[in-house]
Amino acid sequence: MLDAKMKTQLEAYLQNLKTPVELVAYLDGQDKSRELETLMNEVSELSVLVSVVEGEDTAARRPAMGVRSVANGTEMRFAGVPLGHEFTSLVLAVLHSGGHPMKIDQELIEQVRNLDGEYRFETYISLSCQTCPEVVQALNMMAAINPQISNEMIDGAIFQTEVDDRKVMAVPTVFMNGQQFSQGRIGLTDILKKIDKNAGARSLKKLAEKDVFDMLIVGGGPAGASAAIYAARKGIKTGVLADKFGGQLLDTVSIENFISVTETEGPKLVANLEAHVSAYDVDIMRGHKASALTVVADDGSIEISVEGGAVLRSRSVLLATGARWREMNVPGEQEYRGKGVAYCPHCDGPLFKGKSVAVIGGGNSGIEAAIDLAGITAHVTVLEFDSKLRADDVLQRKARSMKNIDIITSAQTTEVLGDGQRVTGLQYTDRNTGDSKNVNLAGIFVQIGLVPNTEFLKGSVALTARGEIEINARGETSIPGVFAAGDVTTAPFKQIVVAVGSGATAALGAFDYLIRQGVDEPVASIKAEEEQAA
Repeated sequence: MLDAKMKTQLEAYLQNLKTPVELVAYLDGQDKSRELETLMNEVSELSVLVSVVEGEDTAARRPAMGVRSVANGTEMRFAGVPLGHEFTSLVLAVLHSGGHPMKIDQELIEQVRNLDGEYRFETYISLSCQTCPEVVQALNMMAAINPQISNEMIDGAIFQTEVDDRKVMAVPTVFMNGQQFSQGRIGLTDILKKIDKNAGARSLKKLAEKDVFDMLIVGGGPAGASAAIYAARKGIKTGVLADKFGGQLLDTVSIENFISVTETEGPKLVANLEAHVSAYDVDIMRGHKASALTVVADDGSIEISVEGGAVLRSRSVLLATGARWREMNVPGEQEYRGKGVAYCPHCDGPLFKGKSVAVIGGGNSGIEAAIDLAGITAHVTVLEFDSKLRADDVLQRKARSMKNIDIITSAQTTEVLGDGQRVTGLQYTDRNTGDSKNVNLAGIFVQIGLVPNTEFLKGSVALTARGEIEINARGETSIPGVFAAGDVTTAPFKQIVVAVGSGATAALGAFDYLIRQGVDEPVASIKAEEEQAA
């Protein structure tokens, strides 16, 4: 099951174990149980500190594997075979259960350890979902820290009846103590905010106590990460305010055009970017969103208001808030979001195995989604507003060659239909005839482009009619001292490598602005750094 290279890597990781770990088998006669048993045995053979034992919980899901710490009795489970994107979750669960230190702030560890009450989490995932491991790993770390917390990863493709009964139509979906807790990406900080009611207030208080930054970067995607590295290398006080580090990259499946990296995946690139930023003296403030930008008249500094009430101040600000999936804005879309309306075919596609779905959008993203979904679902209907598809010819030919894909052009989606609990179909208007038509289906995947995250900037910096921040060649906006980079701007090409470059450009532009304004740094040091960079 594990190839020789993977075994060698895993054996090296398991040398970091400090205490024994038991892999607890909850198996039956299914083929998947045999696969899981093979995986458990292969892992246990790579370390004397890992053993396989039979589980005694008669109510356990099967097939499932528990990862139990012999030292403190904590246990987290994997219902299904944790390969694909979840193999990393398994490896980390073993390491953390065996005493290997976690790469999170000690303050967060203590917060988890001091939580009162019992928390039983169940996390429904698909092995093709790139968002799911982040959630599984956050909850598993909590379970490894506090014996009163447990988490079980559940592969929805294996436990399909359970998924249907609990009306799970998007992943990751998390239940806590039997009640739905969250849906979609959620990190450790946000989980604690929901559980520990005082966590948000404490976090905002810490923000309010921050000193004035020289450069404050709003956004943690490729542009923000690049800007942070360039700013920190100049020796100035740099901060990054980000709801989640990584931005759209976290939802990107395969990346094959990032220069010098032949092939990678979004979450892997995000981890590398974050590690690179963290190698410098950068204050990364996760789990917070900006709500307003204001220039302070008396000294020209810029204030960034944060949702919840805190205010950060900086001598310069670099906006790199990126973009998000564009919505259809039709009746029923919000009501059935996560109940059949989805935006990530790779994440949620497996939940619609054997069912009929629609893809809204005939560009590259839409047709790629249709091709992927056609291999999982019974039927895919593509609806494109224009009179022709906009996807590359090679993608169009592939889609048209697949017998379970229908393509409808000149179709304007007008309503998402449902029974109150889940999607049952959609309504669209034939733009050629004006006729209204219905399509019966179980899922709708929206792939109609991006919208910039600039709502909080309206009335401050100049925006285009599309909501993009207007910038010049140096990344300057309409406000002195405020710069912008990446997909949120008027940059014509929304590509990772372009965002990284524009982040560097804007950071250098902002640094040049600071030099001319005067920053409390030795001029000789600044000049030396410039010469070294050149």
